[in-house]
Amino acid sequence: MTKTDIDRVQAYLRRILGSDRINVVEPPRAGLSVEIAVNDEVIGTVHRDTDDGEISYSVHLTILEEDLPPPPKPAAAAPARGGRPAR
Repeated sequence: MTKTDIDRVQAYLRRILGSDRINVVEPPRAGLSVEIAVNDEVIGTVHRDTDDGEISYSVHLTILEEDLPPPPKPAAAAPARGGRPAR
């Protein structure tokens, strides 16, 4: 991706996601992936695709299990009610 591509994708992502904290980071050398970061945390990559003369950009987000909040605890079972089961 060119610097212009990177700047345009960054502007688009910031606009549709409503955050100026999103940065599309140019790789330090050719051949490496272009990264998407929020503040300084890399959350994925973006790739430029050309198919039949049409250009598109694919975003791949990666979420590590360790970055997720803990799962909710299972709800306690409700105490059984008296009476007969419904028919």
